[in-house]
Amino acid sequence: MKTRLPELRDERGLSQADLAADVDVTRQTINAIERGRYDPSLELAFKLADRFDCRIEDVFDPEFE
Repeated sequence: MKTRLPELRDERGLSQADLAADVDVTRQTINAIERGRYDPSLELAFKLADRFDCRIEDVFDPEFE
């Protein structure tokens, strides 16, 4: 799954640790999502989208073929 998390974080000056604290996960979880090694739960995807005040689709692209 593609993600815009790195861009969204950079735009707001957030580190992975800052974002992780905001959504109550570890920095390693954010890193794994950004590297495409972990797909977030629906709950976490909603938290991330809410943190950036956007829709889940604006943060994640499921890459359907």
